[in-house]
Amino acid sequence: MSTVTRAYLDQRLAAAKRCSKEAAMAGAKAAAVATVAAAVPTLASVRMLPWAKAHLNPTGQALIISTVAGMAYFIVADKTILSMARKHSFEDAPEHLKNTSFH
Repeated sequence: MSTVTRAYLDQRLAAAKRCSKEAAMAGAKAAAVATVAAAVPTLASVRMLPWAKAHLNPTGQALIISTVAGMAYFIVADKTILSMARKHSFEDAPEHLKNTSFH
């Protein structure tokens, strides 16, 4: 059984903080893009389509736009965290597992 040093734990904690910060930034960027991408057609349809004008009040419009932004944030943040975890777990893998060639 190996012992875990304080320096190793500090290094892992720093990596986790860096990963979560990067994921939050990527999620925020995706949410900003998704907000614009959802707001333009939503607001345009309310002005041009009679059904949307009759059935989508400002609360409904805000709900559509914020739902798209929230989904984009969490999907991108989750994918970022998973990809970074996969990359870091591969770095810590034993040498015989890193060789992925089939020759």
